[in-house]
Amino acid sequence: MTRLLLRGADHLLTMDDARRELRGADVLIDGGVIREIGVALRADATVIDVSGCVVTPGLVNTHHHLYQSLTRAVPAAQDALLFGWLNVLYPIWARFTPDHMFTSAQVGLAELALSGCTLSSDHLYLYPNGTRLEDTIHAAAEIGLRFQPTRGAMSIGRSQGGLPPDSLVEPEGDILDDCIRVIDAFHDPAPGSLCRVGVAPCSPFSVSRDLMRQAAVLARDKGVMLHTHLAENDEDIAYSQEKFGCRPGQYAQDLGWVGPDVWHAHCVKLDAAEIALFAETGTGVAHCPCSNCRLGSGIAPVAAMRRAGVPVGLGVDGSASNDAGNLVSEARQAMLLQRVAQGADAMSAREALEIATRGGADVLGRPECGRIAVGARADIAVWDVSGIASAGSWDPAALLLAGPTTVRDLIVEGREVVRDGHIQTLDLRALIARQTALAQQLMAQL
Repeated sequence: MTRLLLRGADHLLTMDDARRELRGADVLIDGGVIREIGVALRADATVIDVSGCVVTPGLVNTHHHLYQSLTRAVPAAQDALLFGWLNVLYPIWARFTPDHMFTSAQVGLAELALSGCTLSSDHLYLYPNGTRLEDTIHAAAEIGLRFQPTRGAMSIGRSQGGLPPDSLVEPEGDILDDCIRVIDAFHDPAPGSLCRVGVAPCSPFSVSRDLMRQAAVLARDKGVMLHTHLAENDEDIAYSQEKFGCRPGQYAQDLGWVGPDVWHAHCVKLDAAEIALFAETGTGVAHCPCSNCRLGSGIAPVAAMRRAGVPVGLGVDGSASNDAGNLVSEARQAMLLQRVAQGADAMSAREALEIATRGGADVLGRPECGRIAVGARADIAVWDVSGIASAGSWDPAALLLAGPTTVRDLIVEGREVVRDGHIQTLDLRALIARQTALAQQLMAQL
């Protein structure tokens, strides 16, 4: 593996334990690990000039549905609330094949990479027409991003009172068996792992409580993390109270879905008691501000969560409910929403960037990522602040107030994935052409 020396960063935002910000600093990378940080370092290494740039840890995406990259801005779903939105899209997703899953994953991951993301989770919860979780795992491996796919599932269809059509649900025994299969085949617990698998029944309105319990037992037996959707909007709260006689936080606690090995997406409607529960148990939250705005779900109480000690990361959510996948823009939106809700001093640009880096890494159980420190994994984003987006900025390190929304360079595990604004690991034009053809096929079948 090539040794790299990042030379002369205008601003190095480390997000280390001391939250150091260094000027004119160098970073030496060897073997996928950050070996040294300082000024005027000397080493036998390939030098990357990062003068005129802000250097940050790679951003971390804690919630996505990559397959939805093929169904952005579907007209009938553009103005729908969550449940109506799902009912429009379920029949389209039911026609997906392994090729759709692979291609949509690469499109979504390429967009994330260009926005500074080095580590992404994914929540794939439907498997029509022979699709498997490894369709997305192979897609991520080709691009070279660090990946945390989760084996999602739906088991309660409309005939049993659930939301999804029966054609998209699976028998619960089959779901658990396939969780074991993909964990055994693809999960790598090593510190530098590029693929860790999680277990992720879709939501309280699409799986049984028994499956939730069994999934938690299975995940802990295998030593992997747990993920699902929780408390996304008012409909979600009403469903939980009607069907289970309790709020989502109690539902999660009763089924063993709290703890540092669990993270929940959205949590827009958590109340004070639920926030206290998550803080006490170390349960993580994937905050998805753009999707929450797009679907009118509300503003998650992120500032209150962080004050209480809840681990919080950022997620772009599915491309069909965002409808974008730009993670640095997501961080800006998180900052702005907290200010709308609580005032201009509710969240700073640096705090939002922290949530997008070390915050997300900690939520995903990857404390070796999300910070620039000696011994940490070499996942680094380089932002050119010499252009128009930063012109006139008195504080170029305040990227989320005035700065670029695409990276100049992106390094994952010491390898260059993006160089000079171009992805190095795939032919982006060919990928877009393949995506366009598949999307047109889906439209023609409506």
